[in-house]
Amino acid sequence: MGHRADRPLPIDRIDGLPVVEAVEAWCGLATFLVLDDLIAAGDRLIGLPIPIATLGEIDRAIQERSGMRGVVRLREARAEMRPNAYSSRETWARLVLVRAGLPEPEANGRILLRSGRWTKGDLVFRPWMVLLEYEGEQHLTDPAQWATDLTRYNDLTEAGWLVIRVSKRMRPHELIARTRRALRFRGLA
Repeated sequence: MGHRADRPLPIDRIDGLPVVEAVEAWCGLATFLVLDDLIAAGDRLIGLPIPIATLGEIDRAIQERSGMRGVVRLREARAEMRPNAYSSRETWARLVLVRAGLPEPEANGRILLRSGRWTKGDLVFRPWMVLLEYEGEQHLTDPAQWATDLTRYNDLTEAGWLVIRVSKRMRPHELIARTRRALRFRGLA
């Protein structure tokens, strides 16, 4: 599918090939993607492992499109974008939980273990010491990753964290119910 721009677009070069700058590409998706996919793409722009853009760059790009097609959806997506996401699945889970009325989790928050080492949690509900970990398929098929995960989960449990493991097959209602129960167990009113 082609796409025609109504103005010249800023171009970057990657390995010598011309490509549209990342923020421009994201803005161009506003008329094609549903809101949650646009949010996830925006989270990647400001996410991990290395941010591709700053919130200032994104805000300027939206401002420059005032009155143009798709700008309303860009503003809606920008309001729900959060830094530090590693994956679209993390974004999806965060959106599902917040829209269900649960507190907003911290994306990839640092956690101090009893050993003195630090780890990160995918979605961290720090005040309640509840953590959601999204498990991609590589966690099952890579023996080294599996061993690392087991050690990490044991360390988190020793440090008092309640860990909810999430996969792409978990339905929204189950994710919400499990998280709500865990947070209530830990004192959320």
